[in-house]
Amino acid sequence: MAEQPTKQKLWGGRFTGKTDPLMHAFNQSLKYDQRMHAADIRGSIAYAKSLTKVGILTPVEERKITEGLTAVGKEWESGQFEPAPDDEDIHTANERRLSELIGSLGGKLHTGRSRNDQVATDMRLWLLDEVTEIEAGLRALIRVMVERADKEKDYLMPGYTHLQRGQPIRWSHLLLSHAFSFASDLERLQQLIPRISVLPLGSGALAGNPFAVDREFLARELGFQSVAENSLWGVGDRDFVIEFLLWASLTTTHMSRMAEDFIIYSTAEFGFISLSDAYSTGSSIMPQKKNPDSLELLRGKSGRVFGNAAGFLMSYKGLPSTYNKDLQEDKEPLFDAVDTVSACFRIAEGVIGTLEVHPDRMRQALTMDVLATDLADYLVRKGIPFRETHHISGRAVALAESRKCQLNELSLQDFKSLSEKFGDDVHGVFDFEASVERRQSIGGPSRVMIDRQVRVLRAALDK
Repeated sequence: MAEQPTKQKLWGGRFTGKTDPLMHAFNQSLKYDQRMHAADIRGSIAYAKSLTKVGILTPVEERKITEGLTAVGKEWESGQFEPAPDDEDIHTANERRLSELIGSLGGKLHTGRSRNDQVATDMRLWLLDEVTEIEAGLRALIRVMVERADKEKDYLMPGYTHLQRGQPIRWSHLLLSHAFSFASDLERLQQLIPRISVLPLGSGALAGNPFAVDREFLARELGFQSVAENSLWGVGDRDFVIEFLLWASLTTTHMSRMAEDFIIYSTAEFGFISLSDAYSTGSSIMPQKKNPDSLELLRGKSGRVFGNAAGFLMSYKGLPSTYNKDLQEDKEPLFDAVDTVSACFRIAEGVIGTLEVHPDRMRQALTMDVLATDLADYLVRKGIPFRETHHISGRAVALAESRKCQLNELSLQDFKSLSEKFGDDVHGVFDFEASVERRQSIGGPSRVMIDRQVRVLRAALDK
């Protein structure tokens, strides 16, 4: 049986009194940071290799430590790991269990290493793994939006400003507008990765490693893109956490705006879309209700995620250099934001993939007044300055309202009474499809531009 070390806290040599039990519970983070167990073991195995390279460990000792850490990892994966009362955090727990398995040799692993650089390394390793999954979820969401838009180009609907009907567009154009917001989020996430992928390990408590461990070797071993060049910064920096939280805040804000559109368009008053039963709930008192709870939760989660960002930013703002225990407050908001964003992407993908579109209701919402700008453009093509044509078109709208008729129901004489430039072809303006197709410039809702937007987004996804 391996020699059992004397039980004591990692920092216990200086202290002779007992820790207040309430303080121990207040200080403990294992209940939530245990989700970094695999990252912690990966970092420790790599660090053991670096200690062998500088002669602190022999190859045999390194092998025993690696085997022990691997066994600890398997206990976590199988659910057999049993935390001890004095395990403050995942780092303490893993090292304690390692020493139980291999004896006092386990105590060599911490040579030249501090929990300060260890926790910073674990968080970055853990987040890099999570970002890979988050990126995959975001790509899947964008893809289902793009594929749906490509198939539903025929559906025309009103475009809105101030929630008032403005001009005709395609349903695909609306869907792709949200997809482009998410594509920007994808780009920002990819740009964030190099700033997460910086190795703190080897920074020690604050003043660096005294045993000349090869930190570039550690970076290669753990897959980091670069090494923290300053040890004070390496242990105290949590900008990568804040950047991720702010990224998550903006991304869920985009999710919220899309959800708001779909909530409005799913109401009986609009009836443009219907949600699948799988993403709806009923009322406890009104049997007829079909509530868009999935969308409302997507909308609501943005506040939660932003709260995480704002809360930790306030904890971070007044800290002196290097590590302070306040930094323990980084984990719960980060973990919660990762879980929330990941779930949001999966739910949104399901909602969009299964919702039913009602193109007839969209068409019915198109009234001739949404072609008032097209009427002004008609006169522009006759040589009249737009500011004048805007006024003339507005007078035509007012005339139709006074007659209680649609704009296209005005006679040629009615139009001529407003401007002699109106000709027999004026009624050709009142065609929703033609209006949309006239918008051929990049960014417009015409078919050729929808096709272009689809190509651009597919190319972004294929990068």
